[in-house]
Amino acid sequence: MTSLLAGLQELAQKGLTVEYDGVHMILGQGDFVLVVNEGKFGGKPTAIYDLYRVADAKIAEHWDTLETIPPRDAWKNDNGKF
Repeated sequence: MTSLLAGLQELAQKGLTVEYDGVHMILGQGDFVLVVNEGKFGGKPTAIYDLYRVADAKIAEHWDTLETIPPRDAWKNDNGKF
């Protein structure tokens, strides 16, 4: 089992599921791929940025950042996360 999958399963056991609702952008350069997603983390609307380094057609490394998307009436501007 990959460590990425194991990490996601460990979070799910704690009730912190990651759900992907849609992809906003995929950027790739060299061995790196950035995927900008919208989804839910622990049931809350979340912006999810995943950065992968690929080697031999497999994920060699993974980094991510997740940020809760506040209700629209709490936004400080109209730009949104995407």
